[in-house]
Amino acid sequence: MLSNELKSKINKLWDKFWSRGITNPITAIEQISYLLFMRRIDDADSLEKAKAIFEEKGFNSIFEGNEESRWSYFSEKDPETMLEIVSTKAFPFIKTLNDPSQPYTRYMENAVFIINNSALLEEAVVVINEIFDEIRIQQESGQQFQDTQGDVYEYLINEIGSAGKNGQFRTPRHLIQFMSEIIDPDWTDKICDPACGTGGFLVGAYQHILTKHTSPNEITEDENGFKRFKRFGGDLISKLEVWDRLNEKAFFGFDVDQTMVRIGLMNLMLHGIKIPQVENTDTLSKKYDQLHQDGEYSVIMANPPFTGRIDKGGMSGNLKIDGTQSELLFLIRISKMLSSGGKAAVIIPEGVLFGGSKAQRQTREILLKDNQLEAVISLPSGAFKPYTGVKTAILVFTKVKEQSETWHTEKVWFYELKNDGYSLDDNRRKLAENPLPIAVDAYKNRKTQTPIDRTSQFYVEIDEIIANGLDLSYNRYKKFEYEEQTYEPPQKILEAIFKLEEEIQLDMQELKNLIG
Repeated sequence: MLSNELKSKINKLWDKFWSRGITNPITAIEQISYLLFMRRIDDADSLEKAKAIFEEKGFNSIFEGNEESRWSYFSEKDPETMLEIVSTKAFPFIKTLNDPSQPYTRYMENAVFIINNSALLEEAVVVINEIFDEIRIQQESGQQFQDTQGDVYEYLINEIGSAGKNGQFRTPRHLIQFMSEIIDPDWTDKICDPACGTGGFLVGAYQHILTKHTSPNEITEDENGFKRFKRFGGDLISKLEVWDRLNEKAFFGFDVDQTMVRIGLMNLMLHGIKIPQVENTDTLSKKYDQLHQDGEYSVIMANPPFTGRIDKGGMSGNLKIDGTQSELLFLIRISKMLSSGGKAAVIIPEGVLFGGSKAQRQTREILLKDNQLEAVISLPSGAFKPYTGVKTAILVFTKVKEQSETWHTEKVWFYELKNDGYSLDDNRRKLAENPLPIAVDAYKNRKTQTPIDRTSQFYVEIDEIIANGLDLSYNRYKKFEYEEQTYEPPQKILEAIFKLEEEIQLDMQELKNLIG
């Protein structure tokens, strides 16, 4: 979550662009992202150098031979010199950080730096420095799990009134942590988000893996009650082959928006994934079928857009349900993308769980037959405020067999998350309690510690689910406890009303006397 101080500085940055004539929101956001990337890549290089010294290893700076492209170098120059360096050296430099065959370089090839006003560049540099100073203060106070580019992008979108357009809004960081803890990915996994946006889920999975392989003395507890590395994650990883896999072969994403792909690629690189694999592809399309096979991924974490109905024209013919609702099609696609034994955690609108349409029933049947549906975790209705009030849930499932004729789900674990550690209003203030680690423990111990009575968590057998039309909503099976209410006899209630009316009449008469 962004602090009020950070929000104020981001507003200030947006105002600078607006007042200097860059009024197209997407253009402004993209240009701001390039500047953020330049600043963060300098910081990241310095951090890698410090890490190498800490671990007594060799270090090769990415700026070797390009020292003028460092933020710390050009940001100290006068405005005109700064603009010259950024336009002719720093921006061309960041476009070629990866091999030409890799997604980052391919998608940055046509990127254009359009800031041609030295005063605007100077103002933007000053504000970005202020933003990063504030971020450093937050990190030093214990907030280690940062997805700052995503947070900035999210807030800019919200400020221009476009949050949630086409059903797209970022997943809060603490829910990504929660889902990472439940799925528990490791370096041996091939991890994917089929609608990755700024790459928050992939960053979350990466940082979860690093935390698992960090020395105990380098571990701390963050503001959400989860364990996180303090500064240098993954210090217990000594094999080069593990780092090579994490850098290039473990994290994959897809998104339909090329600008989002660029931002996502930059975000992943700045969090330490040197050659991320993010493509500008619609995973619901025929194009995806032509380029990819089913069963490629062992872990999928996603919050696909709830866009309503999509055009059938370019839609994949392999997503065989009688409907065009994106949330249903994404669930089918995710099921197909999983390898046998692969696990997924997916956020969906709760209507998917109980809707009576043919397409909704078909989707739930595929989830229950082709997979072992392990858990339905009901999220509080304010989890995605201020962007949407849609009630959502997390589905956790393991792939068993494609196009199965039999049920591979024997029973489903249901859990109600009454709050997520933040206020459920538009402000989303951090609360004192941390319920998410408690929910993770409940999930991990569900087979031995789930109560028989159906209150906050319980199991439901597949036969009962079938008998209820494949309804998977938490409230369908929860036991509601009703408290008996006692009331006064009608005569006493009537007497109280008459007495109240007399008091009102007396007050009215007193008011009339005062007025005269």
